[in-house]
Amino acid sequence: MRCNLSAIIIGITLLSFSASAQKNWNNKKCAVVLTYDDALNVHLDNVIPVLDSLGLKGTFYLSAYFPGSKNRLSDWKKAAANGHELGNHTLFHPCIGKSKGRSWVRKERDLDNYSMERLVEEIRMTNVFLQALDGKTKRTFAYPCGDMTVNDSSYVNNISNDFVSARGVEGRMSSINDANLFAIGSYMINGQSGEEMIKLVKEAIKNNSLLVFLFHGVGGEHDLNVSLPAHRQLLQFLKKHEHEIWITPFIEATEYMKKNQTINK
Repeated sequence: MRCNLSAIIIGITLLSFSASAQKNWNNKKCAVVLTYDDALNVHLDNVIPVLDSLGLKGTFYLSAYFPGSKNRLSDWKKAAANGHELGNHTLFHPCIGKSKGRSWVRKERDLDNYSMERLVEEIRMTNVFLQALDGKTKRTFAYPCGDMTVNDSSYVNNISNDFVSARGVEGRMSSINDANLFAIGSYMINGQSGEEMIKLVKEAIKNNSLLVFLFHGVGGEHDLNVSLPAHRQLLQFLKKHEHEIWITPFIEATEYMKKNQTINK
C-alpha cells in the first residue's frame, strides 16, 4: 500500500510539472506579439481601431523622420495612452544598400556610409522623440531591414544598454529561455492568408514558443502587405483563444523572458 501511495504521489507531481511546463508564458501556452513597422498611416487608421475593438495591444516601431510619425504625433500619443507599445526603428531607417533588392536605399541612408557614432546618436535621439510621445524610458528596438552592422561591424553591443530587447527579421520562434534578447526572430508577413498566419499560431501553442509577427502594410500603403480580411481573421482567432495565448507587446514578452532567465539561473 505504501509503495502504491508513493507511486501515486510521484505521478501527481509529474503531471503537475508537465501542466506547468505547458503554461509557462504568463500562465498561457505561448506568447504572440503583433509588431508593425515604419509608422504607416494604415497602422493608425486600419490596425489600431480593430486592435482596440478586440482589447488587444500591439507594438509599433516608429522611424521618427517618417511622415507617418511626425505628421500624426497626437494619434501616436493616443495609441500609447491606450496601451500600445511605441518602439524604436531609428531616426531615418538606414539599411545596407548593397544587399540584394535594396536599390531603393538612398546613398545618405546607406549604413555603409554611416559611422558607428552617427547611428548610435540617431537611435538615441529617436528614444528622446518616443519619450516625448509616451513618457517612457524603457524601450525595445527593431533593426531596419534586419541589418545589425555598420561597415561590417555589429552595433548591437553599442545599443544594448539603451534597450530591453531587440527584434530581428529571422523567421523563427523563441523559447522562454532564449538567451539572446537582442536577436529575437519574427515572421515577416507579405500576402499570407489568415489561415497561414493562424497555422503559425497553432505551431507556437504546440511548442510553447514566442511568436512575433512583423507587419508593414495592412490593407495597403507598403509593398509588403497583408489584406485587411486576413489580418482581421488572425486577430479574431487570437481573441477567441486568449485562454491559451498571451497576446502582449514585445517589451512585456521579452521582460518576462528576462525575468524567467534570472529565476532559473
